[in-house]
Amino acid sequence: MSQTFRPRRSALYMPGSNARALEKARTLDVDCLILDLEDAVAPDAKDVARQQIVEAVTAGGYGPREVVIRVNGLDTPWGEADIAAAVAAGPDAILVPKVNGLADLERVAHRLALANAPARLKLWAMMETPQAMLDAAAIASAGRDPNLRLSCFVMGTNDLAKETRARLVKGRSVMLPWLMTCVAAARTGGIDILDGVYNDFNDLEGFAAECAQGAEMGMDGKTLVHPKQVDACHAAFSPSETEIAWARRINDAFALPENADKGAIQIDGKMVERLHADMGRRVLAIAEAIAARG
Repeated sequence: MSQTFRPRRSALYMPGSNARALEKARTLDVDCLILDLEDAVAPDAKDVARQQIVEAVTAGGYGPREVVIRVNGLDTPWGEADIAAAVAAGPDAILVPKVNGLADLERVAHRLALANAPARLKLWAMMETPQAMLDAAAIASAGRDPNLRLSCFVMGTNDLAKETRARLVKGRSVMLPWLMTCVAAARTGGIDILDGVYNDFNDLEGFAAECAQGAEMGMDGKTLVHPKQVDACHAAFSPSETEIAWARRINDAFALPENADKGAIQIDGKMVERLHADMGRRVLAIAEAIAARG
């Protein structure tokens, strides 16, 4: 399998207005950091937060963590300055809020092109509006166009609940159709997708259950609001030793000369197809990427 995997099990929001939090982020065992200029920052603190994030990202020291800056929308007084500052700072990605359609990503990608932003600077899209749920496949198609830079969906379940008037309940029964729609769309676009936040960071049992649910749905990871959520998140979105061992067993079996021309074989009384070998190679690639992260 030629695809290179970057672990995105955990993505922790950090408010750009909190300089101490930006410093602490360098020490946290998370895969991704979302340095926030949008919802977590009050209007009168936007300019200070932008400057602090630029200084923090420019200084570096975040190691293997993927650094993402969530900007304000282009329809706000701060969006243009946020994007310009983000390009100058050089994070791994810019998270675009409240994406309603493909045109919203095209607008941001156009500004990155005009600023001669490097190709490595990617876009992430917040999926948090009713229109985004209806147009998820079209938005995800940006993942197939290198000029549009899209590499990840982020579910904004709090905003989605607000905009639809749906209730945030345990088990998320009312959210499941939207979540699975976005998972399917992400796969058509060849991009990752991260689950929404769990607001009660003291309810670790409930959080772990929601992580398990997200992993079962096919999410690649989850967004977090507190560092105490990291361990349960990593446990849910990392391949288990059992899964890794089974993946190796399947791939080793199909690699045998006597199985070279077979589409399906039996292992331990189970019928295993070559598609399971493909799935196994992905499990092994993810495990290797996590181990390499250290």
